[in-house]
Amino acid sequence: MDVFGEHLFIHVEFHNQLGIIPFKSILNLVEIQKGQSVSELHLAKQYLKKFGYLNQVNDDEFDDLLESAIRTYQQNFRLEVTGRLDKRTVNQMMKPRCGVPDIFNSTNRYNSSKTSDGVAKADYSFFPGAPKWSKKHLKYTFGATVQVAGAESIRSVCKQSFQKWAQVTEFTFEEVPNAADADIKIAFYQLDHGDDEPFDGPGGIFAHGFRPTIGMLHFDADETWSSSPGTLELDLESVAVHEIGHLLGLGHSGDHPDAIMYPYFDYGMKKRNLQEDDIEGIRDLYGL
Repeated sequence: MDVFGEHLFIHVEFHNQLGIIPFKSILNLVEIQKGQSVSELHLAKQYLKKFGYLNQVNDDEFDDLLESAIRTYQQNFRLEVTGRLDKRTVNQMMKPRCGVPDIFNSTNRYNSSKTSDGVAKADYSFFPGAPKWSKKHLKYTFGATVQVAGAESIRSVCKQSFQKWAQVTEFTFEEVPNAADADIKIAFYQLDHGDDEPFDGPGGIFAHGFRPTIGMLHFDADETWSSSPGTLELDLESVAVHEIGHLLGLGHSGDHPDAIMYPYFDYGMKKRNLQEDDIEGIRDLYGL
């Protein structure tokens, strides 16, 4: 084994011990099909299980359950439905994304309103049971956090991001200095940080926000963040607006790539403004 291979093996083993899925390892599985048994296929299964497409991971066999999970994933993200780990599907899985599942044991409530030609015009979702806040004034604070280059503007960025949601709802938001007074706590963390949702280093999962009324928003400190992102940086405001959507009760929008609540982002990309799907979803959840 060469030095690079040995380093990758150690990296994967260390992450597996933490329950972390190394996204890059899925690259080795391109064009694997049903009936094959391939070492590391369980990594693709772990990925699909984490995001709600598969219920269990028990081997490296490409079985009927995996094929069905891949088909559902492909349908959700407008990919050709092949049931295989084809290049387009693997490339989609490799993109940086939010750590919140897309499907919660099939109990998401998806809006199914369609236009006259049968095309879906909204695809927002809620968390199971559609939890929401009973109060309209939410206080937030910033917790003890890892020092992160490029995140110096986190306070002003979050203020702007909360305001995007305030403009289309009845919510108001206020930063407070003490955690005891806050409904929402925001911080940067690395790897396993005690919430059973470990980060995975650079690439992969970049942040997660918890459903109402848990009130936690965590950014991955190992990512390269910026308020004016370059090619290899993540836009802090785009991700903040997305994760605040989760804090307020929205799940992911799978069929609308322009929506804030679409789970994937690209490095260097800015997507800061709420779209019709996002606005319809939050207004539906709160009866506005």
